[in-house]
Amino acid sequence: MDEEFRALMKNKTWSLVSLPTNRTSVGCRWVFKLKRNPDGSVSRYKARLVAKGYSQVPGFDFYETFSLVVKPTTIRVVLAIAVSQSWSIRQLDVNNAFLNGELQEEVYMDQPPGSSSQEIHELISRLRGLFSLKDLGELSYFLGIEVKKTIDGGLHLSKKKYIQDLLKKTKMDGAKSLPTPMLSGLKLSTGMGDPIDNVFEYRSVVGALQYITITRPEIAFSVNKVCQFMQKPLDTHWKAIKRILRYLNGTTDLGIVLKPSKTMNLVGFCDADWGSDVDDRRSTSGHCVFLGKSLVSWSSKKQHTISRSSTEAEYRSLASLTSEMLWLQSLLSELQTKMTMVPVIWCDNISTVSLSANPVLHSRTKHMELDLYFVRDKVMERKLVVNHVPTEDQVADLFTKPLSFRFFDKLREKLTVTSLDLKNGD
Repeated sequence: MDEEFRALMKNKTWSLVSLPTNRTSVGCRWVFKLKRNPDGSVSRYKARLVAKGYSQVPGFDFYETFSLVVKPTTIRVVLAIAVSQSWSIRQLDVNNAFLNGELQEEVYMDQPPGSSSQEIHELISRLRGLFSLKDLGELSYFLGIEVKKTIDGGLHLSKKKYIQDLLKKTKMDGAKSLPTPMLSGLKLSTGMGDPIDNVFEYRSVVGALQYITITRPEIAFSVNKVCQFMQKPLDTHWKAIKRILRYLNGTTDLGIVLKPSKTMNLVGFCDADWGSDVDDRRSTSGHCVFLGKSLVSWSSKKQHTISRSSTEAEYRSLASLTSEMLWLQSLLSELQTKMTMVPVIWCDNISTVSLSANPVLHSRTKHMELDLYFVRDKVMERKLVVNHVPTEDQVADLFTKPLSFRFFDKLREKLTVTSLDLKNGD
C-alpha cells in the first residue's frame, strides 16, 4: 500500500480541491491481489487504489470508455518475426502504467483512506506523469502466457498454469482425460437437456476456456460451440464443457510453437460446415493463417446468415479470411516486414475457388454479390491468390466440426500444437 500511495503522489495523480456545488464525488477503495510466477509461487503482493467508477452517470460524468488491448494475433506475429530474425526478446513493464493516461473529463473522488489531510474532503483525479520502466529480463511470462525457447530457436507458447488452476477450480484435475475436446458428430441444441442451476459458473468457465484458446487453437471450435448457449445453458452443454476440461487435463503441456522461417509469407486455409447448426441451420466458418512456419491467427465462428448451398457457406468463410489476410498485410507493412510472394488462401471447395476468379455474376449468386466482388477485387489486384486443396489436407477443417481422434490428431500436429519436451526432443 505504501509503495502504491507513494507512486500516486510522485505522479501527481490528483490535486486537492473543494467539490463544486453541481458535482458529486465517487468513492474509492483498496484492492489487493497476489501476483504469481508460472510455477504458482507468489511473486509480489500488489495493492491498487481504485475509484468506484460504477457510481458515475454516463453522459454526465463521462461520455466514452476505452482501453487499448493488444490482439493475441498481433503478439504472435511480432514473436514470429522475432524468432525468424533471431532477435533477442526482452520484456519491459511500465511502472504504474495507468497513471500515465490523460482523462478528458474531470473526475472528483473522495480522499483515499489513510490520507494525512483531515481538513479537505474532496479531491480531483487528473492522470499525468512520466513513464517509469522496469526491465523484466528475457521474455518468459507474458499476459499469463508461458514462453520457452525450443532447440531450433523457436518459441513455445502455453498456458499450463492457467489450465491447471481452472481444472482445480472446477474440480476436474482428477478426472479421466479424453483424446478429443468434443465427441465426433455431436450436435448441441437449445432444446436438448434440462436447465442447470449455476448459470454463472457456466459463463465463468466458458470465459476461461476462451482465454486458453490464445495458445490452444485446437479447442477453438469446441469452445465456440459452448459459447452459443451462454444465455440458457442446459446440462448437455455443461457436459460438453466437462469433456473439454477432460481433454485439457490430459494435455496441459501442449502449446503452439512459433518456428523460425527464412521467408515471411502469409498462407491461409478456410473451410465451412454447411448448415451444421440444428437450431437455425446456420453454417460454421473456420480459418487459420500461417506467417512463414508459424500459426499466428485462427477463427471458428457461426455465420450470421443462412447459406443456401455449401458453396455459399464456403465463400462466406473465404471472404472472412480475406479480410483477416488484408489486415495482416497491413500489420506486416507497419512492422516493416516484407513478403516475397502474394498471400495464398487454400480452399477445398472447387466451386468457391472458381467463383473467386470468375468475373461473371450468375442469378443464383446475386444474393451474395458483396462477398463475391470483395474477394474478386482483391484477387484481381493480386493482393492474394485462392487455390484448391484436397479435403484431407484442409487444416481449417479442425475449426468447423468435431473430428475423430485420427483426423483431430493429424490436424493438431499441422497447427504446430505440441509439448515442449516433444519439440525439444527430450
